[in-house]
Amino acid sequence: MAEQAAILVVDDDREIVGAITAALEKEGYRVLRAYDGMEALDKALDPDLRLILMDVMMPRLDGLSAVLRIRERRNLPVILLSAKSEESDKVLGLSMGADDYMTKPFGIQELVARVRSQLRRYTRLGDVNAAPAGAIVNGRLVYDPDRRALTADGDEVRLTATETGIVDLLMRNLGRVFPAEEIYRRVWGEDAFASDNTVMVHIRRIREKIELNPREPDYLKVVWGIGYKMEKK
Repeated sequence: MAEQAAILVVDDDREIVGAITAALEKEGYRVLRAYDGMEALDKALDPDLRLILMDVMMPRLDGLSAVLRIRERRNLPVILLSAKSEESDKVLGLSMGADDYMTKPFGIQELVARVRSQLRRYTRLGDVNAAPAGAIVNGRLVYDPDRRALTADGDEVRLTATETGIVDLLMRNLGRVFPAEEIYRRVWGEDAFASDNTVMVHIRRIREKIELNPREPDYLKVVWGIGYKMEKK
């Protein structure tokens, strides 16, 4: 159970606010409600507030404008909720100060998982300076090359030796796309022969351990026809 962290839920759809509130209260969080951006500005002053769930399209003051104004006063994690699914909309939201972005309709359990992830990231990991010296920090993930250890939201991820080899390669080369054959040669240390399925299985297992939603991964992504990469956050 959470330690009564307060979460602000902002959406002009009262049914959505009610559904999210019920799910969060079940997890032990205290929920504040607002139904437009202007009301959110007042509720954001609560000293116990630890995270904001903010709809983008709202009357009086839209979500993006509200986030900008709240950021002037407080540095809290913000998850945007939007019916807009274009990549450009997501990029805009994140560039304006949001920490995460979920497209409607979304699963309540995934939303709760992302809330938990953001809270743990802010309260346990702190900022980049809290990571070990020489560690590679990439969003929720921190990889320590010296220990060959990966953490997600502050918790160490249990990886097999082969999975660690893949993570080591991709985390050291954030954003670079590696063909399955090259991953196989580097990690297994032998010539690739029918390596696609072997690599794919290990990639899937890693996703299950590090992604909030393995079916829609934020980090370990496939570039169709080319290979795999660790998305740089």
